[in-house]
Amino acid sequence: MVNIRDRKVWLITGSSSGFGRCLIDSVLARGDRVIAAARSLESLKSLQGKNDNIRLLQLDVTDGPKIIKAKMAEAVTFFGGLDVIVNNAGTNFLGIIEEGGSAFLRRQFDVCFFGVMDVTTAALPYLRAQKSGTVIIIGSRSAWRPEFPVRIGSYASSKAAVHALAEAFSGELAHLNIRVLLVEPSAFRTGMFNSSGRMDGLMREDVIADYDQPRNAISNFWKTIPPPPGDPVKAMEAVVEVVKGEGVAAGRPWPTYLVLGKDAEKAILAKTEKLKMHLEEWSDVVRGVDFY
Repeated sequence: MVNIRDRKVWLITGSSSGFGRCLIDSVLARGDRVIAAARSLESLKSLQGKNDNIRLLQLDVTDGPKIIKAKMAEAVTFFGGLDVIVNNAGTNFLGIIEEGGSAFLRRQFDVCFFGVMDVTTAALPYLRAQKSGTVIIIGSRSAWRPEFPVRIGSYASSKAAVHALAEAFSGELAHLNIRVLLVEPSAFRTGMFNSSGRMDGLMREDVIADYDQPRNAISNFWKTIPPPPGDPVKAMEAVVEVVKGEGVAAGRPWPTYLVLGKDAEKAILAKTEKLKMHLEEWSDVVRGVDFY
């Protein structure tokens, strides 16, 4: 039997599928409590009455800070508090950046960056009041390799921005005993990955002939790519164990970063090696521009 004082309350955005749904199962299996949030309550109906430790919350992360703060105030009443905020909601608008223009880039950032900002800042007053809590932000290995494959530039840009936001929060919240965990996964077998191809027509205000070749090439890439190796159940098990200091995380210090998947590891190592080479090859310029 889990001691009630050890039972955490998790609020998880994007709970209708993918990582969010897997995370719910992992959290409930440990006796913790879950507030499952999604744009539509209809998408969560299969969770209704599933467990006494779960409550449902309609929450669109793009609704803006005023509405989201009201939703967070409602969420706190379900179990009398909050301990873990999981920013999992996301989307991926495929397209050539120039063709889509800033309008579609803003749509991408509304979900993957400003949505994270608004949900987190709506939750922080409750975490600050109790001087404890955990903020989880689901990033992506795409932030480390935005140049490939073509047409994920808007998604990768939003994830790179949210990575920096997570690190900034980590620094600002540390003295309040509020931890931040930036999860950086490879491609996993989630609904977002499977639906990537159907986003094709959304991010295009103008069709530019100069991009026909990469556009066609990447369309074929998405059609023929095999299912990714990542198991979302195992990934979310690791997240829960890190938060609770159990299993793979037992006895280890708080990591701040949690890289999940061999492809993510490969992408990060490749980028850091590329930057290291630049610093070595251009060291005279790097170090030669100061007054002294």
